[in-house]
Amino acid sequence: MNQQPVEVALAILHQEGKFLMQLRDDKPGIRYPGHWGLFGGHLESGETPEEGLKREVLEEINYIVTAPIKFGCYADAEVIRHIYHAPLTVPIEQLVLQEGWDLALVPSEGIGQGKYYSAKAKQTRPLGGIHQQILLDFLKAGL
Repeated sequence: MNQQPVEVALAILHQEGKFLMQLRDDKPGIRYPGHWGLFGGHLESGETPEEGLKREVLEEINYIVTAPIKFGCYADAEVIRHIYHAPLTVPIEQLVLQEGWDLALVPSEGIGQGKYYSAKAKQTRPLGGIHQQILLDFLKAGL
């Protein structure tokens, strides 16, 4: 029996050359537990990727994304990832983390190394592989 891949929308939110990332909860049963990833999530029935992106980011950090720009689509047998980018126009301190373990503005060096320190976890945690690849591609594109 073939299962349809799930569709998600993810946000590359950038500010002063850094990228807003979420340290995912470290619990079994979720993708990339305890890894840094992009904010976003599953699309609801009838929802466009852009609508889903805006809803997910609002739910996760209480931030309104205006005019996101489509960066690309990363698909495999299990997940279709719609990727958008937009500037983060408020200080990180104004964001309210409502999902995940931590959030941080990760510099390009952390993206390249594939890991970043979390003040809340008090340890360096890895980036989710696909999330790192998306950000490396974004950096390479020079957007």
